[in-house]
Amino acid sequence: MDLSGLVLMLPFFFMSVVLHEVSHGWVAERLGDTTARRMGRLSLNPLRHVDMMGTILLPFLLIVMRSPVIFGWAKPVPIDALSLRHPKRDLMWVGLAGPAMNLILALGFGLTLRVSGLGPGDLLWQIGAGVVLINLVLAFFNLIPIPPLDGSRILVGLLPIRYARLWLQLEPFGFLVLVALLFFGVIHRILGPLVAMTAALLGVRG
Repeated sequence: MDLSGLVLMLPFFFMSVVLHEVSHGWVAERLGDTTARRMGRLSLNPLRHVDMMGTILLPFLLIVMRSPVIFGWAKPVPIDALSLRHPKRDLMWVGLAGPAMNLILALGFGLTLRVSGLGPGDLLWQIGAGVVLINLVLAFFNLIPIPPLDGSRILVGLLPIRYARLWLQLEPFGFLVLVALLFFGVIHRILGPLVAMTAALLGVRG
């Protein structure tokens, strides 16, 4: 895809990360925590969710570098675990909501491409395929069980209390661990085949 195509994908990238975060807040509200709504974060307005690094700078750099996939994040929606009716269990569902939304978006765009009659040579098909890949990357990356990613919330919900508390103590170091795994290509080697296989099942080869 050329530079203009990548730029055209930006609104879909913003949509994907915003819906990811809003999904967390929406599920949390259904489970008793109204923090996100009280702080105005159950909004589809991207400006309420912008993170300077993850929503603007990183996607811009990826476009300049002609990356085939745009990746990033939005400001996390605030969640008060103690306001949830069953904090340990409900936090797991809140964590799952974001990746689940991205998988739904990937499936929706993938099915749309299948019935569109378009092919890989069409710009609209390439943009749609890019949106599928963006959402698969967002979903699988966030399912990594390292704090503060969503996968950590899911893991904590599954672990016995004693081990869940120990795992949460890793959160101050989680970002450094992720940076190291990204730098040494570990995450790419794990997620790359998973994203490619899932995209192929949806009719997209990235």
